Amino acid sequence: MTRKENILLAILAAVNFTNIMDFMIMMPLQEHLVKEFHISPHQFSILLASYAITAGISSLVASFVVDRFDRKKVLLTAYAGFVAGTLACAFAPSYEALMGARIIAGLFGGLIGAQAMAIVGDTFPYEKRGRAMGALMSGFALASVAGVPGGLYLASISGWHVPFLAVGIMGIIILPLLYVAVPPMTAHLTAADRPGPLDVYKSVLGSRNQQLALLMMFTMIFSHFASIPFIAPYLEKNVGLTQGQIAIMYCLGGAVSAITSRVVGILSDKYGKRIIFSVFLLLSAIPVYLITNMQPMAYYYVYMVTSLFFIVANGRMVPAQALITSVVPNRLRGGFMNLNSSLQQMGVGLASFIAGIIVIRTDAGKYEHYEIVGYLGIAVSFLCMIIAQFVKPNQE
Repeated sequence: MTRKENILLAILAAVNFTNIMDFMIMMPLQEHLVKEFHISPHQFSILLASYAITAGISSLVASFVVDRFDRKKVLLTAYAGFVAGTLACAFAPSYEALMGARIIAGLFGGLIGAQAMAIVGDTFPYEKRGRAMGALMSGFALASVAGVPGGLYLASISGWHVPFLAVGIMGIIILPLLYVAVPPMTAHLTAADRPGPLDVYKSVLGSRNQQLALLMMFTMIFSHFASIPFIAPYLEKNVGLTQGQIAIMYCLGGAVSAITSRVVGILSDKYGKRIIFSVFLLLSAIPVYLITNMQPMAYYYVYMVTSLFFIVANGRMVPAQALITSVVPNRLRGGFMNLNSSLQQMGVGLASFIAGIIVIRTDAGKYEHYEIVGYLGIAVSFLCMIIAQFVKPNQE
């Protein structure tokens, strides 16, 4: 890759880092927010779902029109709104105010990932896209390394407001860099057959391959996030880890997955996206089962299991994103990726909502029925693997 391409990927990864970190810091802050606002685990799951559902709706609406604009301008507008929403979270005085701020952040945050992936899809050919997506998805891993432990640490010494403030400040710094580093992305606007508002949906309705690609991503995200919301509180209350040990867990898992995500990208380009995706889907069942059935045990065993979870979870994202950007032509990619983002956010919201219903907290502070959520996630991941075998990129 050229220096210019590497700079572009670095800035997009930074954008991805703050966007994902904004969502991820909510999960380890559960105990702080439950105590601060006197809410139940179910109310917290609604708080998580509110961002995801709002992001899904905004992505769905944007899919009608987003391909009629410069992708750079769309990304800049979305990122500026996201930063404003995150800063509003930092100053929320109540549960209701925080809910409103999360909705604002979701309205704009839901557009960010889709546009970043559309830009990567427009910039890099299919044979290089695995490596490019590996670099982009490293933002997810880095959010775990710096964001989650940092969020826990800041919350423990300064209150739960500070992690959101930190993300907002990072966003303010990244915004001008994004403006400078990302070139105008207007190639799709010069096509003779510029897409109309309904062209993306006509394309999806007329293509079984695109329908399967969207279903593949929805089931993958659902299976992944089914167990995510309760990992930190379950490990603390049921397994016996301290908040400091949980912070270290996120550091270790994020560090190894930041390295392996790039390796997975190279393997995806070499051996095929579907093959690598299927391998990581199968492997994901092991740590999900172990985590959701875990009993009190030594912290170093927990670290090994959770690090494996981070590796396979991030690993399946890389080939999946490279594959789905390749099932539509350039002129429809922005709208299609927003439609995909909408379905993914709905998958996150649905998974969080269902997990909040299934998992209960006893009077003693323990969490019960978490293993049911694990079994559900594993079952859906196997369904996803079957669907993936029928998805074919146009470029292959």
